[in-house]
Amino acid sequence: IRDVAVTGVQTCALPICFAVSVRPQYVEDQSTPARHEYVFAYTVTIVNTGEIAAQLIARQWLITDALGRVEEVRGLGVVGNQPMLKPGERFEYTSWTRLDTPHGSMQGTFYGMTEDAHWFEADIAAFTLARSQSLH
Repeated sequence: IRDVAVTGVQTCALPICFAVSVRPQYVEDQSTPARHEYVFAYTVTIVNTGEIAAQLIARQWLITDALGRVEEVRGLGVVGNQPMLKPGERFEYTSWTRLDTPHGSMQGTFYGMTEDAHWFEADIAAFTLARSQSLH
C-alpha cells in the first residue's frame, strides 16, 4: 500500500502495456468527520505504453475502510468514458469515494480490449486513502 500515489505500475503482456498512476486526496470541504463521512478524490492516469491501440471497457474497485469493510464497485468505462488509447496516448480522470473511517485503501482492475479484439486486464495496485492527504 502506498501513501500518496501509485506510480509506474505497468501491466504488460506485449504488445499490450498500460501504465496506471493514482493520486488520492482527502476532500476536507466535502467531509463531515462528526458524522463519520470522509470523502476522497482520486486522479487516475492511464498511459498506453504498449505497441497496439487498446480500449478501456470496464473497471472494478475494491474499497476497504479502516475497519476492514470492503465495498466492490464495478461498471462500464470510467466517468462515462471508454477511451481508446493508441500507443503513447494517455487518459486522465478524477473520481471520488466516501468512507466511514478517516483512512482506508483502494485497489482495482481495468478491463480492456485491443483493436484486434484481445481482452486484457490491467491491475491497479493498492493505494492508501488518508485524511492527511488534505485537498484545500
